[in-house]
Amino acid sequence: MAKNAHVRQNGDGQAFWMLNGLYEVKASSDETNGVMTVMEVTVPVNSGPPPHTHPGTESVYVIEGTLRYHIGDETFEGGPGSFFHIPEGTLERFEPTSTARLLITYMPGGIEKFFAEAGEPALRRELPPPSDALPDVDRLIEIGKRHGLVMRPMPAA
Repeated sequence: MAKNAHVRQNGDGQAFWMLNGLYEVKASSDETNGVMTVMEVTVPVNSGPPPHTHPGTESVYVIEGTLRYHIGDETFEGGPGSFFHIPEGTLERFEPTSTARLLITYMPGGIEKFFAEAGEPALRRELPPPSDALPDVDRLIEIGKRHGLVMRPMPAA
């Protein structure tokens, strides 16, 4: 294999359960010399992260399902084949309107360390057992600070 090449097969690598979703690391910052982190994310309807900003860019490709994406002051609908690029420091969040599977690239890398601390190791490569408990957003805000993410509470419904 070429020097510094990275190959990951389906089901390999770290995976975390968080916010009722499955977050699978396809390429970590350690595996890309810090250039990026790539994750495959599966999230059920009515889940998704609170509003937040990243210390770098985020690019999201919708593989399956549908979502509503809030980027800055705008809202976009997305489905299979939709692509969203969010510049550094832009307030954003997404709401799956059906179970959605996403491929997300973060540049530079390192965000997988946030998911490792905030989530829990996935016991299986599937969505976690459903939870009706509200997420501990204050805990996510504190962990986010350690990883350069600025998170805000969820907006009122």
